[in-house]
Amino acid sequence: MGSVSTDRSYHSFPPAPTVMPAGATGQSMPPGFGTCGLCNSSCPVPVHMGSCGHCFCLGCLESFWHRIPNNERPCPTCTAVGEQQKLHNAKPPVQCDRCPPQAPCTARWGCLTCGEFYCPEHFQPHILGEGCQTEDMTGHQVCDAGGDQAVQMLAERRDGRRCPEHRERAVELYCGACKLCVCTLCPLLGTHKGHPVTLIQQELQHKKNLMSRCLEQLDQKKNHVLGNVERIENAAADLKFQGRTVESKNSVMEKFTELRLLLEEEENVANKYIEDKAKLALWAYEGQIESCQEHINTLEKFAVQVRKIHQQPDSIKLIQEYTAAEKEMQKQMSPAEFWHPIPVTYEHIEKYFNSIKEVIKSSFKDPLVKRLQQDGFSGVSAPSNQKPGSLIKTKLFVERSSLLKHGRCPTLDPDTMHPRLRMSEDLLTVHCAWFGKFNAGHPHRFDKLLQVISRDSYASGSHYWEVSLLHAGQGWWIGITYGSIQRKGDSEFSRLGWNSGSWCIKRYDHEYWAFHKGERTPLRMNNHPERIGIFLNYEAGILSFFDVRSGMKHIHTFRCRFIEPVYQALRLWDGLISMCRLN
Repeated sequence: MGSVSTDRSYHSFPPAPTVMPAGATGQSMPPGFGTCGLCNSSCPVPVHMGSCGHCFCLGCLESFWHRIPNNERPCPTCTAVGEQQKLHNAKPPVQCDRCPPQAPCTARWGCLTCGEFYCPEHFQPHILGEGCQTEDMTGHQVCDAGGDQAVQMLAERRDGRRCPEHRERAVELYCGACKLCVCTLCPLLGTHKGHPVTLIQQELQHKKNLMSRCLEQLDQKKNHVLGNVERIENAAADLKFQGRTVESKNSVMEKFTELRLLLEEEENVANKYIEDKAKLALWAYEGQIESCQEHINTLEKFAVQVRKIHQQPDSIKLIQEYTAAEKEMQKQMSPAEFWHPIPVTYEHIEKYFNSIKEVIKSSFKDPLVKRLQQDGFSGVSAPSNQKPGSLIKTKLFVERSSLLKHGRCPTLDPDTMHPRLRMSEDLLTVHCAWFGKFNAGHPHRFDKLLQVISRDSYASGSHYWEVSLLHAGQGWWIGITYGSIQRKGDSEFSRLGWNSGSWCIKRYDHEYWAFHKGERTPLRMNNHPERIGIFLNYEAGILSFFDVRSGMKHIHTFRCRFIEPVYQALRLWDGLISMCRLN
C-alpha cells in the first residue's frame, strides 16, 4: 500500500484520481473546503481530490484506502471511477440497505464482510463502527457499489447464495417449514429456530427424485391421452367406414318404397337426420382429438420445463425453481381421464319406420325429430338418444357412489356350474370340492372347466356388481360371457377370455392379466385385490374393472360391441368366490 504525500499529486497509481494538497492549485478555496468528507471535522492535513474537488483528512483517506483490496485510489464521496463504470454498463443502481424503503437512496459502497450496500450517509457510521459496541469494523473489506466484487455480492444475494437473515454467511441448509435456503445459524438463532432443516445436497437429491416421479407421471398421463386419441379415432373410423350407416339408410329406403307417394319428403328428412347425426358425431370427435392434442402439448411443454429444472447444475437455483413450480407439478401429476366414445347408432330410426307404416298418415303432423324424441313405437336404447359425439369419461380412481346407482346382485345358475363346484343356498357363493356331485351331462353345465355363469343376463343399459375374492385362491377368472359359450370340452370356445364372446381378468399365482380372444394384457397390481367392482355399459360397449379396497382404482377396461345378451361368469381353482350384495 503506497503512502500519500500532501505536497505532490499522486502519480504512482495510474488508475486512481489525482490527489493534490490543499492550496496547491493557487486558487481560492470554496467555503467548507477544509472539512473532511469522512469525519466531518476540520482537516489538520487536508488533501484535495483533483478529479472532483472533494477534501479529506490525510489520515482518514489513507485509512479508507487501506480497506480497499485493489490498487485504485478513488474519492470516497463521489467514486468517479465507479460512476463511470455504472454509466458504461448501464446497470440499475444498487439501493442502500439502511435507507427506508419509502425514501430509497443509491448505494456508493458495499461491505464484503457484512454483505450490505451503503449510501455515503450510512457508510461512514458503518465503517467507523459507530453504534456497534460488540464488533470491530477495522477488519471489514469494502468495495465500490458498481465494481465487479459488488456485482458478484449482489448476484449471490439475488441467487439466494447468501442467507437472507445473516447476510454475511453462505446458505448451507434448507428449511422445510419455510421452503428457503438458510445458513447454519438460522436453526439455532434466527427466525427458523426449531424448524426442520436438511443439507442442501440432501434436499437437492430429494427434489430431483420428486421431479423424476413427476416426469414419469407426465409420461404416463401423456400415454393415457394418446390412448384417448386412438379410441376416438377408432370410433370415427368405424362411423365413417362401417356398413351400419349404409345399412340403416337402405333399410329406411325399403320401407319408404311402400309409401312412396306419401313419404318422399319424409324419406329425405330421415336420411338427412342420419347424415347430420354422423356429421355432429365426427365434428365432436374432431374437437375431442384437438382437445387431447392441446393437452399433450401442455404436458410436453411442462415436461420440458421440469427437465430443464432437473438438469440445472446449480443446486440452489434448482431448489428455488422447483419450489416455484411445485404446485403446478402436483397439479399435472394427477391421473388423466380415460375417454371412451359412445358409439352412434341408428336402430331407433329403423324400428320407428318399421312400426309406423300403418299409422304413417296420421303421424306426419309432427316433425321427425319430435316424433323420435317421443319414442312411441320402439324401445330405444340409451345411446340412440345421446348427443352425437358423446363421451363416457372414466378416471384412474372413480367414486363408488356414482356406480352404485347401477348396482346389481346377480345370482349364479347352479345348472351351469362344473360338478366339482359347490354353491351356497343364496346362489351367491361358489367353492371347489374334491369330487363331483352333479350330473355332468346337463346340457347347460360345464363338464371340463370349473366355470359357472349367472342366471340373469343383460342386453341393454348400465350395470354394476362386485365380486369378493377375500377367500379366493391363487387362480381365478371373473368377467362376462355370451350365453352361446360352449359348455362341453376345454377348447378355447369354452374357456373364459379365449374366444370372441367372453371377457375376463385372471389371476395366476402373483400375476394378473386381462383376456379376450385369447389375447392377454398384463395388469400391474400393487396388492392382491380383495373385492373387484365390475361396470358394464352395454350400448357403449364398455366393461371396466375396479379394485374396491384400493379406493376404486381402475384396473382395466374392455372396449367392444356386444351383439348378444351377456352373463356374469366365474372360474376358479381353489378357495371360494362370492357375488356381493349391494345396497
